[in-house]
Amino acid sequence: MLERRDVLKAALTTLAASVGPGRGQAQPAPAAPPPGGPAPFNRDTVLDIARAVAKRPFAPPPSDLREPFANLSYEQYVGVKTRPGAAIWSGENRGFSIEPLHRGFIFTAPVELYVVEDNLARRIAYDQTKFDYGGVKVGDKVPDIGFSGFRVIGRREDGGDTELALFQGASFYRAVARGQTLGVTARGLSIRTADPRGEEFPAFRIFWIEKPTLADNALVIHALLESQSVVGAYRFTLRPGEATLIDAELTLIPRAAIDHLGLAGAAASSLFTPLDNRRTDDVRPAVAETNGLQMLTGKDEWLWRPVSNRDTLQISAFVDANPKGLGFLMRERDIAAYQDDVQHWERRPSLWMEPIGDWGEGSVQLVEIPSESEVNANIVAYWRPKQPLVTGKEATYAYRQFWCWAPPARPPLAIAATARGGRSPYPKMRRFIVVFMGEALADPQRVANLRADLTTSPGAATNIRTFVNPQAKTCRVVFDVDPAGETFCEMRLVLRSGDETLSETWLYRWTL
Repeated sequence: MLERRDVLKAALTTLAASVGPGRGQAQPAPAAPPPGGPAPFNRDTVLDIARAVAKRPFAPPPSDLREPFANLSYEQYVGVKTRPGAAIWSGENRGFSIEPLHRGFIFTAPVELYVVEDNLARRIAYDQTKFDYGGVKVGDKVPDIGFSGFRVIGRREDGGDTELALFQGASFYRAVARGQTLGVTARGLSIRTADPRGEEFPAFRIFWIEKPTLADNALVIHALLESQSVVGAYRFTLRPGEATLIDAELTLIPRAAIDHLGLAGAAASSLFTPLDNRRTDDVRPAVAETNGLQMLTGKDEWLWRPVSNRDTLQISAFVDANPKGLGFLMRERDIAAYQDDVQHWERRPSLWMEPIGDWGEGSVQLVEIPSESEVNANIVAYWRPKQPLVTGKEATYAYRQFWCWAPPARPPLAIAATARGGRSPYPKMRRFIVVFMGEALADPQRVANLRADLTTSPGAATNIRTFVNPQAKTCRVVFDVDPAGETFCEMRLVLRSGDETLSETWLYRWTL
């Protein structure tokens, strides 16, 4: 029999009864299939399981990981690797292979993995012969301890293997475009992020991965998510290329009312940048996985908000209705901006997300968390619906993610390419330089009456100057801000020529 260590596995024993002919009718639950045995699976299976699980009390994942894996150091954990050729579908020329990831280090919660073929789901059993444990000493027989997640491996143009995506830890996952290294992290769901009541971390508990075909060039991944407050059924469709696309479809079933929900969430690290480098003594000019938050509002306004590592927690809300896009972007792709030949921040992906369907009223939330380490994902953003989730009432959402070098949707305006901040020559003031770049700035007629439309609150901006270079298609805006004794100042800057808007809107919050 399949093990029943928690409520999710108990829900699996009703799998055959809850899908297929007669779906929705009361039927006796059959005996669970033998280990590795198949069970019926279709597109509705995970949603049916989620509905059943939502009716049961929440049970946290078991903390049954024992030595030698329970207390692995980071170095020990990364030394545990899948043996060559041991990945699922390795050598089958399907365009993808799957590496189940070992439990250990901070990834101790068990995750069930299934492969789906011909509408049948078969559990992937733990097999110690498929792992090289490095310096970790293990016994002759390691029991079936499950996995912590999985890695998606694709094929390079030269025929070699390349990492495409990683699903591991709570509801976190990451992906890359061709030639990139892992960076920004997506969140399947956020609940009460930076909320005084405390954050709740939903987690993916089971994954079902459909066996791909080379012709489709797509990998379909289903997942069951659970937390104290909600159960979710997810379907991810991953398509690699110059950019890696992931379509996310999800249905949430609240166990309790949720008034602080985060959709299309992302997290990245930002230790210091030219806008906030006054605290760090480092030979590198910047250390960051993202340069800023791009937003395309429901009214077609393009917003750009650089992010910063703050001394105190900062939360910003950008109110909107039916947003058309949001995401963390890497605009600076020159290694000279980072001077780091090990981390190569300039190779980290941009993550742009476009809602599918109307999301209604809400706000894009940006959370900037103080950090002393470049490995901390201290910058978080997500869409927060205004309408709370109601207990037992299902809610469905969908969006498309572009893990890319540059997003397909870009402002048809000059963009804020770089920005710097520092001490002004004038007492008690801060000086800022924002460099806009775009085709509109190469047109002498359009820039003849160019002005920098700058507002600040609180405080006041002075000494505002613009320097246009039509040959370089740039405009440098230099200004000083007097915060009038306050510890923060909100800035909003856009280039205009007469009634014409020439640039996206640059937003920034300075904090003392």
